[in-house]
Amino acid sequence: MYIIPIAWLYVALMMSVAEATNSNGTVLGAIVTFVLYGLLPIALMLYFMGTPGRKRKIRAKEMAEREAAIAAHAAAAASDPKDSAQPDAGSQAPADPVTPVGKEP
Repeated sequence: MYIIPIAWLYVALMMSVAEATNSNGTVLGAIVTFVLYGLLPIALMLYFMGTPGRKRKIRAKEMAEREAAIAAHAAAAASDPKDSAQPDAGSQAPADPVTPVGKEP
């Protein structure tokens, strides 16, 4: 996977050396050549290649957090059934029944 970036950096380094040792070239030109032809494209390529792995890691973290929250909620509900989220868990009749709406005459 990393053979292409290594080879590309080698080529960019050789271009920079050729720029620096040429009679018309400068060291500043060699540095600019290495950065613009070597480091920036490789950094972009490695960032884009790592995107699926970062997404998988984020999804796995979210799923672990979700499962932990579900387990905590289930443990809390099992330890105290009176505080469960089920309606009428206390088996008591509602205090204020809703009256049916009649038709107008």
